[in-house]
Amino acid sequence: MKHRIVVLGAGYAGAFAAGNLARRLSPADTEITVVNAVPDFVERMRLHQLASGQDFAVRKLADIFAGTGVRLRLARVTGVDPERRTVAVTGEDGDGELAYDTLLYALGSSVAHHGVPGAAEYAFDVTGRSSALRLRERLAGLGEGGTVLVVGEGLTGIETATQFAESRPDLSVALAARGELGAWLSPKARQHLRQAFDRLGITVHEHTSIEAVEPTRAIAADGMSVPADVTVWSAGFAVYPIAAAAGLEVAETGQIVVDRTMRSVSHPDVYAAGDCAYAIGDNGRPLPMSCGSAGYTNMQATAAIIARLTGSKVPTTGLKYYGNHISLGKRDAIFQMVDGDVRSRSWYLGGRTAARLKSGVLRGAGWSIAHPTFGMPKRKRRLATAPDRSGVRVAA
Repeated sequence: MKHRIVVLGAGYAGAFAAGNLARRLSPADTEITVVNAVPDFVERMRLHQLASGQDFAVRKLADIFAGTGVRLRLARVTGVDPERRTVAVTGEDGDGELAYDTLLYALGSSVAHHGVPGAAEYAFDVTGRSSALRLRERLAGLGEGGTVLVVGEGLTGIETATQFAESRPDLSVALAARGELGAWLSPKARQHLRQAFDRLGITVHEHTSIEAVEPTRAIAADGMSVPADVTVWSAGFAVYPIAAAAGLEVAETGQIVVDRTMRSVSHPDVYAAGDCAYAIGDNGRPLPMSCGSAGYTNMQATAAIIARLTGSKVPTTGLKYYGNHISLGKRDAIFQMVDGDVRSRSWYLGGRTAARLKSGVLRGAGWSIAHPTFGMPKRKRRLATAPDRSGVRVAA
């Protein structure tokens, strides 16, 4: 009887975790299934580039997992029943259920509109490939002098605004920031960021909270009207409500509350990684939703799963947030280190060197996902015991 591992989501966290599990566990004892709604691996860190008109190779998940023993189920997750250990899915093959002995929940996050009127109806986003392509098509239809407003001064907002301004200098690009642009950066990095915005001709509306979005403009809290043929919403992310609806213990954010090993504190057969995990870092603070956090949490989750299944001591991997790496178009970037209290250090790296470093990070992340069997051991680890299904209620 094989131990059934089901991985929900094939983003940076889920795809890497599935490959890691396949590398290290014997197929004689385990059965690994990945559930994902789309057939391609989505490089979320590059979606603002895709929306701006850049093209890059699309990696099919079927090709990525070919020869690994990982089963791919193209379907959308509609629910989880942790008492029966089943996952409800719907896809081209209709509705169905997948049974699991161990579940790795890595469904990621989507755009958070925060209930702002018109944001869901009229604003675009870069949180998914399909939404980025819709934005790309809309931008392509804008003529000279068209206006683009990016809402949100976080990493995604900054990267999107600078990418669009650089690739489409014929457009008027603006960014609405609720506070001061780059307030969390060190003084020199903040100056670098402002110089980049000036160089690219981006208008910044600081201390501006957007409270309504309309087809051709956005309305700020003070009543100011900001012209926008295209509004791009990057004012935060939200996790899917599936975990909360399943009865898993979640934080106020809806993220699954996990222990130091990424194991659900309420359901020991469930692990979480990536944006959907409420994980406390080595500094005692929740890890932010980021690709870096996805890497740390998926490595910890897979290490814990493998150790517990093979009867080994569970190792602890580092959960430290090192800093922010922000692209400012193709040839400029900022790498800002932070200390243990997530305060920016005085030192930062900027310019072409930082841009090359960021490009290398993106290429490395894509390559590692595309080669899940790289370094596969000749002898994979066997499970210590067979799965215990005695206490699982199953459908009649």
